[in-house]
Amino acid sequence: MPPAPKSGDALFASVDRVNAELFTLTYGAIVRQLLTDLEEVEEVNKQLDQMGYNIGTRLVDEFLAKSNVSRCVDFKETADVIAKLGFKMFLGVTATVTNWDAEGTSCSLVLEDNPLVDFVELPDTCQGLQYCNLLSGVIRGALEMVSMKAEVTWVRDMLRGDDAYEMRVKLIKQVPEEYPYKDD
Repeated sequence: MPPAPKSGDALFASVDRVNAELFTLTYGAIVRQLLTDLEEVEEVNKQLDQMGYNIGTRLVDEFLAKSNVSRCVDFKETADVIAKLGFKMFLGVTATVTNWDAEGTSCSLVLEDNPLVDFVELPDTCQGLQYCNLLSGVIRGALEMVSMKAEVTWVRDMLRGDDAYEMRVKLIKQVPEEYPYKDD
C-alpha cells in the first residue's frame, strides 16, 4: 500500500528553501533585467511565461516524488492538488479554486497572498506587465507534464489595484500518454 499523500504543511516543511526575501528580490532583479534587455513589455510577459513553463516541467517531478500524490482522476482534482499542495510546497501559500465552468474544464486559482510581489510597485511605464507571469508558466508546464494541455491567464492582479491575484486555468485537452515501448 503506498504511503498516504502528505499535507500542504508537511510538504512545505520537507522542501529545501532559500530565504524568501532573497527569492523575491532575485525575481524582481530578473524582471527588471528583462525589461531592460527586451524593452517591450509584451516580450517580457512572454519570456516570464516561458521561464515559468521550463520551471514547471521540472518542478512536477519533485512534487510527485515528495508528495506521495497518486494520479489525479480529473482536471478538478488536479486543480485542487495544485492549489492546496503545489502552491504550499513551493511558495508556502495556498490558493482557492473557484469559478468552475459547466464542463469542469476551466477554473480560477485565487491567491490572497503572493510572495513574488513583496517590495514591488509597478511604475506607470510598466502597466501592461504581467509581473507574476512566471507562475502561470509554471502551472502550464507542470500540467503538460501530467498530460494536460492548458491555457493560463491572469484575471486579477493586486499590483494593478485588484483585491486578489487570480489566474484562469483552462484545460485545452487531455494528451494521451505515449509509451516508448510496446508490450509484447
